[in-house]
Amino acid sequence: MRYVILTVIAAAAFAGDRDKAIAASMRKVIDAGEVPGAVTIVATRDGVSYVGVIGHADPDRKQRLKKDSIFWIASMTKPVTAAAILMLEDEGKLSVDDPVSKYVPELKHSGMTLKHLLTHTSGLGEAAPEEMKAAKRLADLIPAYASKKPFFAPGSQWKYCQSGINTLGRIVEIVSGKRFEDFLDERFFRPLGMRDTSFYPPPSKAARIVTPARKDGDKLVPAAVSLLHGRAPSDTDRYPAANGGLYSTGPDYARFARMLLNGGELDGKRYLSEQSVPTMSAPQTGTLKAGFIPGHAWGLGVGVVVEPAGQTAMLKPGTFGHGGAYGTQAWIDPQNGVALILMVQRANFKNSDDSPVRLAFQRAAMGAE
Repeated sequence: MRYVILTVIAAAAFAGDRDKAIAASMRKVIDAGEVPGAVTIVATRDGVSYVGVIGHADPDRKQRLKKDSIFWIASMTKPVTAAAILMLEDEGKLSVDDPVSKYVPELKHSGMTLKHLLTHTSGLGEAAPEEMKAAKRLADLIPAYASKKPFFAPGSQWKYCQSGINTLGRIVEIVSGKRFEDFLDERFFRPLGMRDTSFYPPPSKAARIVTPARKDGDKLVPAAVSLLHGRAPSDTDRYPAANGGLYSTGPDYARFARMLLNGGELDGKRYLSEQSVPTMSAPQTGTLKAGFIPGHAWGLGVGVVVEPAGQTAMLKPGTFGHGGAYGTQAWIDPQNGVALILMVQRANFKNSDDSPVRLAFQRAAMGAE
Protein backbone atom coordinates (compact mmCIF):
# COMPACT_ATOMS: atom_id res chain seq x y z
CA MET A 1 0.00 0.00 0.00
CA ARG A 2 2.83 2.38 0.89
CA TYR A 3 4.43 1.70 -2.52
CA VAL A 4 1.16 2.47 -4.29
CA ILE A 5 0.74 5.74 -2.39
CA LEU A 6 4.29 6.81 -3.18
CA THR A 7 3.78 5.93 -6.86
CA VAL A 8 0.63 8.04 -7.02
CA ILE A 9 2.41 10.95 -5.31
CA ALA A 10 5.34 10.68 -7.72
CA ALA A 11 3.01 10.58 -10.72
CA ALA A 12 1.14 13.65 -9.46
CA ALA A 13 4.43 15.49 -8.93
CA PHE A 14 5.57 14.65 -12.45
CA ALA A 15 2.24 15.80 -13.89
CA GLY A 16 2.51 19.08 -12.01
CA ASP A 17 6.05 19.68 -13.23
CA ARG A 18 5.05 18.67 -16.75
CA ASP A 19 2.08 21.02 -16.81
CA LYS A 20 4.23 23.93 -15.69
CA ALA A 21 6.88 23.04 -18.25
CA ILE A 22 4.37 22.93 -21.12
CA ALA A 23 2.87 26.28 -20.15
CA ALA A 24 6.31 27.85 -19.85
CA SER A 25 7.49 26.42 -23.17
CA MET A 26 4.42 27.71 -25.02
CA ARG A 27 4.76 31.14 -23.43
CA LYS A 28 8.36 31.22 -24.61
CA VAL A 29 7.53 30.47 -28.27
CA ILE A 30 4.67 32.99 -28.20
CA ASP A 31 6.95 35.67 -26.76
CA ALA A 32 9.49 34.79 -29.47
CA GLY A 33 6.87 35.60 -32.10
CA GLU A 34 6.53 32.08 -33.49
CA VAL A 35 2.73 31.87 -33.04
CA PRO A 36 -0.02 34.04 -31.50
CA GLY A 37 -1.31 31.22 -29.30
CA ALA A 38 -1.49 27.49 -28.76
CA VAL A 39 -3.79 24.78 -27.47
CA THR A 40 -1.84 21.80 -26.16
CA ILE A 41 -3.23 18.46 -25.01
CA VAL A 42 -1.69 15.36 -23.46
CA ALA A 43 -4.05 12.40 -23.66
CA THR A 44 -3.75 8.86 -22.34
CA ARG A 45 -5.70 5.68 -22.94
CA ASP A 46 -7.92 6.58 -19.99
CA GLY A 47 -8.55 10.26 -20.65
CA VAL A 48 -7.02 13.69 -21.05
CA SER A 49 -4.35 14.49 -18.47
CA TYR A 50 -3.51 18.01 -19.61
CA VAL A 51 -5.13 20.82 -21.60
CA GLY A 52 -3.26 24.09 -22.00
CA VAL A 53 -4.65 27.23 -23.63
CA ILE A 54 -2.40 30.24 -24.00
CA GLY A 55 -2.24 33.33 -26.18
CA HIS A 56 -4.52 34.66 -28.89
CA ALA A 57 -6.64 33.33 -31.76
CA ASP A 58 -5.40 35.96 -34.20
CA PRO A 59 -2.09 37.68 -34.96
CA ASP A 60 -3.58 41.09 -34.10
CA ARG A 61 -4.22 39.77 -30.57
CA LYS A 62 -7.81 40.92 -30.45
CA GLN A 63 -9.34 37.60 -29.44
CA ARG A 64 -8.17 35.26 -26.71
CA LEU A 65 -7.67 31.65 -27.66
CA LYS A 66 -10.08 29.17 -26.03
CA LYS A 67 -10.15 25.43 -25.50
CA ASP A 68 -12.85 25.10 -28.15
CA SER A 69 -11.24 27.39 -30.71
CA ILE A 70 -11.49 25.88 -34.18
CA PHE A 71 -8.36 25.34 -36.29
CA TRP A 72 -7.85 24.34 -39.89
CA ILE A 73 -6.00 21.09 -39.28
CA ALA A 74 -4.96 20.61 -42.93
CA SER A 75 -3.11 17.30 -43.43
CA MET A 76 -4.15 15.98 -40.03
CA THR A 77 -7.19 15.05 -42.16
CA LYS A 78 -5.14 12.30 -43.82
CA PRO A 79 -5.17 9.85 -40.87
CA VAL A 80 -8.95 10.28 -40.69
CA THR A 81 -9.22 9.38 -44.37
CA ALA A 82 -6.99 6.35 -43.78
CA ALA A 83 -9.18 5.28 -40.86
CA ALA A 84 -12.23 5.43 -43.13
CA ILE A 85 -10.53 3.12 -45.64
CA LEU A 86 -9.53 0.71 -42.87
CA MET A 87 -13.07 0.72 -41.47
CA LEU A 88 -14.38 -0.34 -44.88
CA GLU A 89 -11.70 -3.02 -45.06
CA ASP A 90 -12.77 -4.31 -41.65
CA GLU A 91 -16.29 -4.59 -43.05
CA GLY A 92 -15.06 -6.64 -46.02
CA LYS A 93 -15.99 -3.97 -48.55
CA LEU A 94 -12.48 -3.41 -49.90
CA SER A 95 -8.84 -4.34 -49.36
CA VAL A 96 -5.88 -2.00 -49.22
CA ASP A 97 -4.22 -4.40 -51.65
CA ASP A 98 -6.96 -3.87 -54.24
CA PRO A 99 -6.00 -2.13 -57.48
CA VAL A 100 -7.25 1.45 -57.56
CA SER A 101 -8.78 0.71 -60.98
CA LYS A 102 -11.29 -1.64 -59.30
CA TYR A 103 -13.04 1.47 -57.99
CA VAL A 104 -11.76 4.25 -60.26
CA PRO A 105 -11.76 3.02 -63.89
CA GLU A 106 -10.16 6.27 -65.06
CA LEU A 107 -6.93 5.00 -63.46
CA LYS A 108 -7.06 1.55 -65.08
CA HIS A 109 -3.55 1.75 -66.50
CA SER A 110 -1.90 3.09 -63.34
CA GLY A 111 -0.86 -0.16 -61.64
CA MET A 112 -1.57 1.45 -58.27
CA THR A 113 -3.11 -0.19 -55.23
CA LEU A 114 -4.92 1.51 -52.38
CA LYS A 115 -1.83 0.85 -50.27
CA HIS A 116 0.26 2.87 -52.72
CA LEU A 117 -2.13 5.79 -52.21
CA LEU A 118 -2.05 5.43 -48.43
CA THR A 119 1.75 5.37 -48.28
CA HIS A 120 2.49 8.14 -50.83
CA THR A 121 4.24 5.68 -53.12
CA SER A 122 1.75 5.82 -56.01
CA GLY A 123 3.46 8.38 -58.22
CA LEU A 124 0.03 9.76 -59.11
CA GLY A 125 0.12 13.19 -60.75
CA GLU A 126 -1.38 16.26 -59.10
CA ALA A 127 -4.20 18.51 -60.27
CA ALA A 128 -3.35 22.06 -61.32
CA PRO A 129 -4.42 24.89 -58.98
CA GLU A 130 -7.20 25.99 -61.34
CA GLU A 131 -8.52 22.40 -61.49
CA MET A 132 -8.63 22.17 -57.71
CA LYS A 133 -10.35 25.53 -57.42
CA ALA A 134 -13.02 24.53 -59.94
CA ALA A 135 -13.80 21.14 -58.35
CA LYS A 136 -17.09 20.95 -56.45
CA ARG A 137 -16.94 17.27 -55.48
CA LEU A 138 -14.15 14.72 -55.10
CA ALA A 139 -15.36 13.05 -58.30
CA ASP A 140 -14.49 16.24 -60.20
CA LEU A 141 -10.81 15.76 -59.38
CA ILE A 142 -10.43 12.26 -60.81
CA PRO A 143 -10.27 13.26 -64.52
CA ALA A 144 -7.60 15.82 -63.64
CA TYR A 145 -5.49 13.19 -61.87
CA ALA A 146 -5.97 10.67 -64.66
CA SER A 147 -4.81 13.17 -67.28
CA LYS A 148 -1.45 13.78 -65.61
CA LYS A 149 1.73 11.87 -66.31
CA PRO A 150 2.79 9.75 -63.31
CA PHE A 151 5.85 10.92 -61.39
CA PHE A 152 7.24 7.37 -61.12
CA ALA A 153 6.25 3.69 -61.15
CA PRO A 154 4.10 2.73 -58.14
CA GLY A 155 6.15 1.56 -55.18
CA SER A 156 9.48 2.78 -56.50
CA GLN A 157 9.67 6.08 -54.58
CA TRP A 158 8.08 8.05 -51.75
CA LYS A 159 6.61 11.41 -52.73
CA TYR A 160 4.04 13.21 -50.61
CA CYS A 161 0.91 13.05 -52.73
CA GLN A 162 -2.29 15.05 -52.28
CA SER A 163 -4.03 13.44 -55.25
CA GLY A 164 -3.65 9.96 -53.79
CA ILE A 165 -5.43 10.84 -50.56
CA ASN A 166 -8.24 12.63 -52.38
CA THR A 167 -8.65 9.55 -54.57
CA LEU A 168 -9.05 7.50 -51.39
CA GLY A 169 -11.79 9.87 -50.28
CA ARG A 170 -13.56 9.28 -53.58
CA ILE A 171 -13.18 5.51 -53.12
CA VAL A 172 -14.88 5.81 -49.72
CA GLU A 173 -17.78 7.48 -51.51
CA ILE A 174 -17.96 4.81 -54.23
CA VAL A 175 -17.81 1.88 -51.80
CA SER A 176 -20.09 3.31 -49.11
CA GLY A 177 -22.59 5.06 -51.36
CA LYS A 178 -22.31 8.17 -49.17
CA ARG A 179 -20.71 11.55 -49.62
CA PHE A 180 -17.30 11.53 -47.97
CA GLU A 181 -18.21 14.21 -45.46
CA ASP A 182 -21.36 12.31 -44.48
CA PHE A 183 -19.49 9.03 -44.04
CA LEU A 184 -16.98 10.63 -41.67
CA ASP A 185 -19.69 12.41 -39.73
CA GLU A 186 -21.83 9.31 -39.33
CA ARG A 187 -19.08 6.78 -38.64
CA PHE A 188 -16.50 8.81 -36.72
CA PHE A 189 -17.32 12.36 -35.71
CA ARG A 190 -20.76 11.97 -34.18
CA PRO A 191 -20.08 8.64 -32.42
CA LEU A 192 -16.75 9.94 -31.08
CA GLY A 193 -18.33 13.18 -29.86
CA MET A 194 -16.23 15.33 -32.22
CA ARG A 195 -18.91 18.02 -32.40
CA ASP A 196 -16.75 20.75 -33.91
CA THR A 197 -15.01 18.70 -36.60
CA SER A 198 -16.13 19.17 -40.20
CA PHE A 199 -15.12 20.31 -43.66
CA TYR A 200 -17.63 23.14 -43.50
CA PRO A 201 -17.88 24.78 -40.06
CA PRO A 202 -21.22 26.64 -40.05
CA PRO A 203 -21.59 30.42 -39.72
CA SER A 204 -22.76 29.92 -36.12
CA LYS A 205 -19.20 28.80 -35.26
CA ALA A 206 -17.37 31.43 -37.32
CA ALA A 207 -16.37 33.48 -34.27
CA ARG A 208 -14.48 30.49 -32.88
CA ILE A 209 -12.36 29.92 -36.00
CA VAL A 210 -8.73 30.89 -35.48
CA THR A 211 -7.28 33.48 -37.87
CA PRO A 212 -4.05 32.10 -39.38
CA ALA A 213 -0.84 34.05 -38.96
CA ARG A 214 2.28 34.29 -41.07
CA LYS A 215 5.69 35.65 -40.18
CA ASP A 216 6.49 38.94 -41.91
CA GLY A 217 9.94 39.95 -40.73
CA ASP A 218 9.69 40.07 -36.96
CA LYS A 219 5.91 40.42 -36.98
CA LEU A 220 2.98 38.05 -37.20
CA VAL A 221 0.34 39.23 -39.65
CA PRO A 222 -2.96 37.68 -40.82
CA ALA A 223 -2.84 34.97 -43.48
CA ALA A 224 -5.44 33.21 -45.59
CA VAL A 225 -6.33 29.52 -45.53
CA SER A 226 -4.91 28.37 -48.84
CA LEU A 227 -7.48 25.60 -49.17
CA LEU A 228 -10.39 28.02 -49.41
CA HIS A 229 -9.35 30.07 -52.45
CA GLY A 230 -10.98 33.10 -50.87
CA ARG A 231 -14.21 31.34 -49.90
CA ALA A 232 -15.73 31.27 -46.43
CA PRO A 233 -15.04 28.12 -44.35
CA SER A 234 -18.80 27.42 -44.33
CA ASP A 235 -19.04 27.46 -48.15
CA THR A 236 -20.11 23.97 -49.25
CA ASP A 237 -19.60 24.74 -52.94
CA ARG A 238 -16.20 23.03 -52.81
CA TYR A 239 -15.05 19.44 -52.47
CA PRO A 240 -14.46 17.86 -49.03
CA ALA A 241 -10.67 17.68 -49.24
CA ALA A 242 -9.72 14.23 -47.97
CA ASN A 243 -6.09 15.34 -48.08
CA GLY A 244 -6.46 18.36 -45.82
CA GLY A 245 -9.89 19.95 -45.56
CA LEU A 246 -10.98 19.39 -41.97
CA TYR A 247 -11.46 21.97 -39.25
CA SER A 248 -11.31 20.75 -35.66
CA THR A 249 -10.54 21.60 -32.05
CA GLY A 250 -7.87 20.25 -29.74
CA PRO A 251 -10.34 18.27 -27.59
CA ASP A 252 -12.09 16.87 -30.68
CA TYR A 253 -8.91 15.57 -32.28
CA ALA A 254 -7.79 14.17 -28.94
CA ARG A 255 -10.87 11.92 -29.07
CA PHE A 256 -9.78 10.55 -32.44
CA ALA A 257 -6.18 10.15 -31.23
CA ARG A 258 -7.29 8.32 -28.07
CA MET A 259 -9.34 5.93 -30.21
CA LEU A 260 -6.18 5.06 -32.14
CA LEU A 261 -4.12 4.90 -28.93
CA ASN A 262 -6.64 2.36 -27.61
CA GLY A 263 -6.24 0.18 -30.68
CA GLY A 264 -9.40 1.30 -32.47
CA GLU A 265 -11.77 1.50 -29.51
CA LEU A 266 -13.02 4.30 -27.26
CA ASP A 267 -15.54 4.35 -24.44
CA GLY A 268 -16.66 0.81 -25.16
CA LYS A 269 -17.31 1.35 -28.88
CA ARG A 270 -15.06 -0.22 -31.48
CA TYR A 271 -14.33 1.78 -34.62
CA LEU A 272 -11.45 -0.20 -36.11
CA SER A 273 -10.54 -3.84 -35.65
CA GLU A 274 -7.75 -4.96 -33.35
CA GLN A 275 -5.63 -5.67 -36.43
CA SER A 276 -6.23 -2.38 -38.26
CA VAL A 277 -4.45 0.12 -36.00
CA PRO A 278 -1.22 -1.93 -35.72
CA THR A 279 -1.26 -2.26 -39.52
CA MET A 280 -1.96 1.44 -39.95
CA SER A 281 0.95 2.37 -37.68
CA ALA A 282 3.48 -0.19 -38.95
CA PRO A 283 6.21 0.99 -41.36
CA GLN A 284 5.06 0.17 -44.88
CA THR A 285 7.69 1.90 -47.02
CA GLY A 286 10.65 -0.45 -46.52
CA THR A 287 13.97 1.15 -47.37
CA LEU A 288 12.46 4.14 -49.19
CA LYS A 289 13.32 7.52 -47.73
CA ALA A 290 10.00 8.80 -46.40
CA GLY A 291 8.71 11.75 -44.42
CA PHE A 292 9.81 15.30 -43.75
CA ILE A 293 12.28 14.73 -40.93
CA PRO A 294 14.94 12.04 -40.40
CA GLY A 295 14.15 8.67 -38.87
CA HIS A 296 10.69 8.29 -40.39
CA ALA A 297 8.88 5.67 -42.41
CA TRP A 298 5.30 5.79 -43.60
CA GLY A 299 2.39 3.67 -42.49
CA LEU A 300 -1.15 3.76 -43.84
CA GLY A 301 -1.98 7.45 -43.86
CA VAL A 302 0.45 8.28 -41.04
CA GLY A 303 4.12 8.96 -40.48
CA VAL A 304 5.90 6.45 -38.24
CA VAL A 305 8.92 7.12 -36.03
CA VAL A 306 11.50 4.41 -36.67
CA GLU A 307 14.62 6.03 -35.23
CA PRO A 308 13.82 8.78 -32.69
CA ALA A 309 16.04 11.84 -33.19
CA GLY A 310 15.73 15.62 -33.12
CA GLN A 311 12.03 16.45 -33.10
CA THR A 312 11.19 12.89 -32.09
CA ALA A 313 14.08 12.14 -29.71
CA MET A 314 11.73 12.13 -26.71
CA LEU A 315 9.32 9.67 -28.34
CA LYS A 316 9.51 5.88 -28.66
CA PRO A 317 9.90 3.91 -31.88
CA GLY A 318 6.47 3.12 -33.27
CA THR A 319 5.07 6.56 -32.50
CA PHE A 320 2.76 7.54 -35.35
CA GLY A 321 0.76 10.54 -36.44
CA HIS A 322 0.61 13.52 -38.75
CA GLY A 323 1.13 17.26 -38.91
CA GLY A 324 -0.69 19.99 -40.77
CA ALA A 325 0.55 22.73 -43.08
CA TYR A 326 -0.10 25.49 -40.53
CA GLY A 327 1.73 23.80 -37.66
CA THR A 328 -0.89 21.57 -36.06
CA GLN A 329 0.46 18.21 -34.88
CA ALA A 330 -0.88 14.96 -33.43
CA TRP A 331 1.43 12.10 -32.47
CA ILE A 332 0.50 8.86 -30.72
CA ASP A 333 3.15 7.03 -28.71
CA PRO A 334 1.82 3.56 -27.82
CA GLN A 335 4.89 2.59 -25.77
CA ASN A 336 4.57 5.64 -23.53
CA GLY A 337 0.78 5.44 -23.66
CA VAL A 338 0.25 9.07 -24.65
CA ALA A 339 -1.06 11.17 -27.52
CA LEU A 340 0.28 14.69 -27.96
CA ILE A 341 -1.95 17.25 -29.68
CA LEU A 342 -0.68 20.70 -30.70
CA MET A 343 -3.03 23.28 -32.19
CA VAL A 344 -1.44 26.41 -33.66
CA GLN A 345 -2.14 28.31 -36.87
CA ARG A 346 0.81 29.76 -38.74
CA ALA A 347 1.18 29.66 -42.51
CA ASN A 348 4.87 29.96 -43.23
CA PHE A 349 6.88 27.65 -41.05
CA LYS A 350 9.89 26.48 -43.06
CA ASN A 351 8.86 22.94 -42.11
CA SER A 352 5.76 22.55 -39.96
CA ASP A 353 6.87 19.06 -38.87
CA ASP A 354 10.20 20.52 -37.74
CA SER A 355 8.94 23.69 -36.08
CA PRO A 356 10.39 25.04 -32.83
CA VAL A 357 6.85 25.07 -31.42
CA ARG A 358 6.43 21.34 -31.88
CA LEU A 359 9.84 20.64 -30.39
CA ALA A 360 9.19 22.82 -27.34
CA PHE A 361 5.82 21.20 -26.67
CA GLN A 362 7.00 17.61 -27.06
CA ARG A 363 10.08 18.11 -24.93
CA ALA A 364 8.03 19.65 -22.14
CA ALA A 365 5.24 17.09 -22.39
CA MET A 366 7.64 14.15 -22.19
CA GLY A 367 9.83 15.56 -19.44
CA ALA A 368 12.79 16.02 -21.77
CA GLU A 369 13.51 19.63 -20.82
